[in-house]
Amino acid sequence: MENIIAEIQVSYRTRISKKEKVTSNQKAYDIFLCSWSMQTLELQEEFKVLLLNRANEVLGIYPLSKGGTSGTIVDVKLLFAVALKCNASGIIICHNHPSGNCKPSQNDIALTKKVKSGAELLDIQFVDHLIITKDNFYSFSSEGF
Repeated sequence: MENIIAEIQVSYRTRISKKEKVTSNQKAYDIFLCSWSMQTLELQEEFKVLLLNRANEVLGIYPLSKGGTSGTIVDVKLLFAVALKCNASGIIICHNHPSGNCKPSQNDIALTKKVKSGAELLDIQFVDHLIITKDNFYSFSSEGF
């Protein structure tokens, strides 16, 4: 029987020479928007996580899930597995609303609380949760969450 167990590899080195620094929720929105396909932004919901170092410089963006027109599944365990593997000190989570309405749903609020709790336990700074559309965004941190 062949060995079918794959080794997990961890790298603490990024390939990016000049890192973008997140200085505001507007900057985070701009970075996320550049990573989105404008052809699917208003078609299907997607969820991504922006991984940051201690200086709030971008380590990378991980596309966590794609769903349908009204939702996507977010596996919080996978979200933190990615953050830990990248040795991220901070995270910003983001998803789009294909409807164009930035108002958070009850599910969005519950997910934000869940991720915030997990981040506290793992000593990862939970910077923000953004809901984006092609023209606008909603920032949970700006709204006091």
